[in-house]
Amino acid sequence: MPIQFLGFEQKRITVPSADGPIEIACQIGGSGPALLLLHGFPQTKAIWHKVGPALAKNYTVVIPDLRGYGASSKPNGKDDHSTYSKRSMAADQHALMKELGHEQFFLLGHDRGGRVSHRLAMDFPQSVKRLMVLDISPTLAMYENTTMQFARGYWHWFFLIQPTPIPEAMIAANPEFWLKKHMGRHAGTGIFSADRWTEYLSAVSDPQCMHAMCEDYRAAASIDLVHDREDRAEGKKLVMPLRVLWGEHGLVEKCFKPIDDWSNASKSEVTGKALACGHYIPEELPDTLIEEARTFFSQGVGGEVAVKINKT
Repeated sequence: MPIQFLGFEQKRITVPSADGPIEIACQIGGSGPALLLLHGFPQTKAIWHKVGPALAKNYTVVIPDLRGYGASSKPNGKDDHSTYSKRSMAADQHALMKELGHEQFFLLGHDRGGRVSHRLAMDFPQSVKRLMVLDISPTLAMYENTTMQFARGYWHWFFLIQPTPIPEAMIAANPEFWLKKHMGRHAGTGIFSADRWTEYLSAVSDPQCMHAMCEDYRAAASIDLVHDREDRAEGKKLVMPLRVLWGEHGLVEKCFKPIDDWSNASKSEVTGKALACGHYIPEELPDTLIEEARTFFSQGVGGEVAVKINKT
């Protein structure tokens, strides 16, 4: 059973999409301005088990499983990988927030959820008041600046994009071995409680879910880059305040310059810093993240944020 957050209501909300109806499993709690939290790979909404309830003291917190992950719908990927493009996944989340009555909201995304957040903020700038992303640089910047060090450290980026069913079949042979090798690289697997580990292992052991996660990466190496390059050619950039946090022990710190990378993708102010952790910030340093989120998002409370949409 998915982990239940104390004081949160579990819901399943169906949103329309080009791939047919998509059911999004989510938990909702708290009151105040709306805040959407998006998890990363190969995890579920359970990553927010400490962060979500704390932020619910000040915000209406919406915590979904992304399309293809957790308890949400897992449609089979199309040949062009558009089913799991960040554009499609972001549209799900925008539709979810509208269905819940939130025309504007704050947005916080970790890992793949940060990439979905980036696309959501690009495609629906009127809706996103402030954006925080965790332990990523923009996808286009990371692929265009790939080094041997990055490829060795983020080997899964290049393994998961291989044609179906190569990675799916190899992982299926021993899902727990793969998960331990993938998620235990810096802090070890001890940072994940037994119930969260069980949920993550259940996901990678599910053939439909593993296929969806591979498609997420295949999309990132193909159709997502097309969308990102189209934005760059048209001069489209993020327009809302952006906060970037990353782990000082991770590959983003070693291989990229997150503030510079995000500044190149933004027209607005970009701030951020490295934290004393690895990749899994919400689970390694939840208290630090809670304070960072409260400080950053509180600056957007009390008035509408003016959004200038680039129409060129």
